[in-house]
Amino acid sequence: MQDYEIIEKIREYFEDNYELMRLEGGHAITEDIKQLALTQVLYYFTKLKDVATKVTDTEVKLTLPDQKTPKGRNFTIEGVVDIVRDDDETWMYDIKTHDTAYIESNKALYERQLNVYAHIWQNLRGQALDKTAIISTAYPESLKQAHLLNDQFRIQYELSKWNPLIELDFDQEKVKEVVDHFAEIVDCIEEKMFKPAPVEVLRSTMEGTNALFGTRVCRNCDVRYSCSSYRDYATSKGKGERGSFRKYFDDFGSDADKEEWVNANLAAKNPDDINPAEIQ
Repeated sequence: MQDYEIIEKIREYFEDNYELMRLEGGHAITEDIKQLALTQVLYYFTKLKDVATKVTDTEVKLTLPDQKTPKGRNFTIEGVVDIVRDDDETWMYDIKTHDTAYIESNKALYERQLNVYAHIWQNLRGQALDKTAIISTAYPESLKQAHLLNDQFRIQYELSKWNPLIELDFDQEKVKEVVDHFAEIVDCIEEKMFKPAPVEVLRSTMEGTNALFGTRVCRNCDVRYSCSSYRDYATSKGKGERGSFRKYFDDFGSDADKEEWVNANLAAKNPDDINPAEIQ
């Protein structure tokens, strides 16, 4: 296929995918935002055309079954990757939403994950692998601004600087170490051992970014409002959004609200006494 034909297919698939997500999720976005998202996809095709046109296997599910934790629990590691076979080389790509600066500063984290995937691919599937790499889906803010200004010269300049593909080394001797670490985490989760990071960590800037740990990481945690460290972080003096959290944490409602909350808790059953059949 010619490039223009591929681009037309991308537009077609993008529209189909958007409509499916809109119908399934019940949410729509403005035309401007939708076009910005499409533009981002097209920029990726521009930068990674060689990869996109040579992909031989997409969303390959890799599974490492029958693993055991130190305390005897069974668990399985699963992952999804893309494979490119080109001439005499086979590449494994894992797609991440983190920006390139963060990935470059934390390569060891991604290398450990890709090591396990490479182990599954080579030893359990019996197929050769030459390279592993991460593809970052977060495109540069500078490119986004150039696009919004419709500055074609700057767009080309920003595109030339941008490299969303980060090659990683893989060392099969480290696989056992990674799996053992994962097993320890499984035991902690099953035993409800969720020790939060100290508030000092939440206030620190993450390597490779300008963002605080409490903003970049904690915002993706569903239980952050029950976390003592996040409460200290969010209610401490700060600017903007973080500084305004205190009024929400300290607002327990009116006297009537408080009484209703107490009565509801007194009337509630102990979770351990609830019969699952009652909530079907």
